[in-house]
Order: sequence, then structure tokens, then C-alpha cells
Amino acid sequence: MRSIARITGVSINTVSKLLVDAGEACAAYHDEHVRGLSCERIQCDEIWSFTYAKAKNVDTAKKAPTFAGDVWTWTSICADSKLICNWFVGGRDAEFANIFMDDLADRLDHRVQLTTDGHKVYLDAVAGAFGNDIDYAQLVKLFGAAPDAVKGRYSPAKCTGIKKHERNGSPDPDHISTSYVERMNLSIRMGLRRFTRLTNAFSKKFENHCHALALYFVWYNFCRQHKSLGGISPAMAAGVSDTLRDLEWIVGLIDERAPKPGPRGPYKKRKNEMLTDQELESLRHEMSESQK
Repeated sequence: MRSIARITGVSINTVSKLLVDAGEACAAYHDEHVRGLSCERIQCDEIWSFTYAKAKNVDTAKKAPTFAGDVWTWTSICADSKLICNWFVGGRDAEFANIFMDDLADRLDHRVQLTTDGHKVYLDAVAGAFGNDIDYAQLVKLFGAAPDAVKGRYSPAKCTGIKKHERNGSPDPDHISTSYVERMNLSIRMGLRRFTRLTNAFSKKFENHCHALALYFVWYNFCRQHKSLGGISPAMAAGVSDTLRDLEWIVGLIDERAPKPGPRGPYKKRKNEMLTDQELESLRHEMSESQK
């Protein structure tokens, strides 16, 4: 954000306000229009980041805000259209899983096949949001022992196998996969500077983190041409949009939410009164006495 301020020659406060306006406009548009989805296969996952400081450093950080520490972004993606159906930012416990799944269920118009990883909180969250009206499976990856050369790094140990657990309904074994949503995690880290590891580009405020994600996901869904879809956007492939959008369209969303200026009142005329020589001399005397 400071790089943008330097390049454009505007105040950092202006850039911050524009991010807030864009995030609120994009979140509102997505919440209203990405509904009634006819997806067949959905994949869900969580991606880690942090705001202000990592969880282990929050206690010793200066003036750490309330939401400082680890932040998880829950995402769902349609395996066919590559549309981000919904997302939610928060912790990684059952409370946030329930909110995320309830929101996803409200956006679908028929029974789907859902695949998640082996995170235990998904079990109750999916059951509470969908009941028995879903074909749900979990894909659990098995990892071998990490060699000494990679211990302490971000790269996990080598994957030695997977297990597919059918939890509800009759999911198709050939489509029990989290490949697309995991590839989406890579796109997020490549497209959002705030998710880059080992840098000082992390989000300092939780609110700005949410606004940046809202802006990114609406751009991804409505403006980005997806090669696997033949050059159309995921929103077009999912039937949510009938045309390819651009950044000017996002600016239009911001302008639509901006309050319209009201009628301007009459200007107040100022009286131009000249001081007399006696009044001017008295004023100079008062100023001189005050300086003493």
C-alpha cells in the first residue's frame, strides 16, 4: 500500500480508504449475486496467514490489536467452473467452520458432492448445514517422516498416499479430490502480497485483510480470464455473469455505494473591514506584550 502511495503521489490514508471502499463494495456485490449456484462438485479448504504478528509473538508485540495472530481463510471452489462460491476469514475452530458451511449451503440450489480435507470440525459443520442432503467425503493425505534437511521449513514431508472417507450420501470416488482448492491456495499466495511468507508485507489490520480478500475474490470470479475455461471468467462459466468484467467495473461498484452529495448551501459572505491606524497600533502593542 505504501508503494502505491509513493508511485501515485497520494497519501497513504487515501490508499487505505480506497481499499476499505473497494472491499466493502466487492463483498456486498458477491454476497448478493453469487447465489442460486448450480454447481455439481464443491471442494473446501483453509489457508493460513497472520495479521500484525504471528501467534507466538502476539504477547510480546507492542499494542497488538484484538485480532492479531493467526488468521485462516476458508474457501470453497466449484470444480467445474472454478468459481469461488464463498469465503470466510477467522479462526480454524468449529465455530468458524459452522458459519462457513451455513453460508455455503445458502448459496447452492441443489444437492452437490462436497470434498474437504481431514479437519475434524468439518464433520459437524457439514452435518449441521446440509443434513443428509449432500454427498460428502473427506480426503486425508498421508505423509512420511520429514528429512532433516527440510525440518523447520514450510515445505511438508513427502506425501506417501491418500485415504478417501465417504462420510454421507454416495459421493463418486473418482471425484473425491481437493486438487482445485489447493491450487487456489497457490493462486491466493501468488496474487495477494499479504499472503507472501517471510516478508514484512503481512496485514497489519484484520479489517484490511478482509477487504483485500474481498477485492481479490471478486476480481478472480468476474474479471480474470481462466485458461481452462476457454478464456472466460469463472462467473461466466457458472452462469452468474453474462460478460467479462474489468477493473473499471469494480470502480463502478465503489462509486455506486458512495453517498451522493447533497445540495450545497449558500456561501457565507465575509465582511472586509479595514483596521484604523489606532486599532492597528493597539493590536501591535498587545502582540508585543504577549511575546514579552
